[in-house]
Amino acid sequence: MKASLNLGSISGIKIIVHWTFLFLILWVVFDELKRGGTVESILFNIAFVLAVFFCVVLHELGHALTAKRFGVNTEKITLLPIGGMASLDKIPESPKQELLVVIAGPLVNVVIAILLYLILPIQELANMNFANNLETFSNLSLQNFLLYLFIVNVGLVIFNIIPAFPMDGGRILRALLAMKIDRVKATQIAASIGQFMAIIFLLVGLLYNPFLVFIALFIFLGAYGENKMVLHLSLLKGHTVEDAMMTNITIFKPEDSMDLVVDKIISGTENNFVIIKDSTITGLLYHQDIIENSNKNLLVKDIMEVNFKVLDVDEDLKEVYNLIQSKKKSFFPVVENKKFVGAIDSINLNEYIMLQSKLAY
Repeated sequence: MKASLNLGSISGIKIIVHWTFLFLILWVVFDELKRGGTVESILFNIAFVLAVFFCVVLHELGHALTAKRFGVNTEKITLLPIGGMASLDKIPESPKQELLVVIAGPLVNVVIAILLYLILPIQELANMNFANNLETFSNLSLQNFLLYLFIVNVGLVIFNIIPAFPMDGGRILRALLAMKIDRVKATQIAASIGQFMAIIFLLVGLLYNPFLVFIALFIFLGAYGENKMVLHLSLLKGHTVEDAMMTNITIFKPEDSMDLVVDKIISGTENNFVIIKDSTITGLLYHQDIIENSNKNLLVKDIMEVNFKVLDVDEDLKEVYNLIQSKKKSFFPVVENKKFVGAIDSINLNEYIMLQSKLAY
């Protein structure tokens, strides 16, 4: 199930609610009913969850809008049951820029907490005996609503500065380390610390709170993935598309039968194809589309994709790596002086990375 709810956009950044967010709302309702809650208490708690995630959106916008100042675009912000995620095109390689982008998120929560502190009688509430005034704190009042929101924002600040890469705290650590040592080494150190923290979260989660198990998995896999990405980008530094592209590839014409394409897939190792007519690239054939239409009496032009991106031989491989990672269909024709000379996809780019790693180490 891939459904999601688009809430609109801010500064060109889509705000998306992932379908799994519904489980959080259902859990809130179920938990309140189990405790004998009323319709009023259920609505209060749902409203509170939505208010918390509004703060999460602002947190992620802090990252995204700061990144935009450094030329880094953000396609969307996705809300998940465990929090929010801003899909930045890339993380700035400048340690100072990365530090500013990262701290912008928690600083938003600091500002929210300060505003709520000024509104609420925090000192008076802090001096109250919680045990003796439990009824006061459990009232479904606006003051309590804002008090709990204040506590959550303080908690978000504290939680996000934990040095568990790739969380904000881990990224802050990586940025600070990268000011003194190589970015790859800085990432390796931050990722190792992040994975260690993930193991602690996992153990605590297994004993006390299953929610921490999901966070632990997110941190562990995220640290591994980003450490791998930074290493790959370092290996591609200074290289162009021409260095890694495929040149011995099969091309078809729009009028060719799909049977010819299917025969080529069966007899060889190629999966995606470039379609050319009169020396002009007119379309692409993707493997999935070929398989889905293999039993139909069609021509290439009937199923070829006509909206595609063309790369130049001189383009930076680091940029192409980010492009390939962000696309589901990662196969791109390559031109030199507007003439077709080859193609590049995720498979041969990864093979090139492996070869470079052997040469580097």
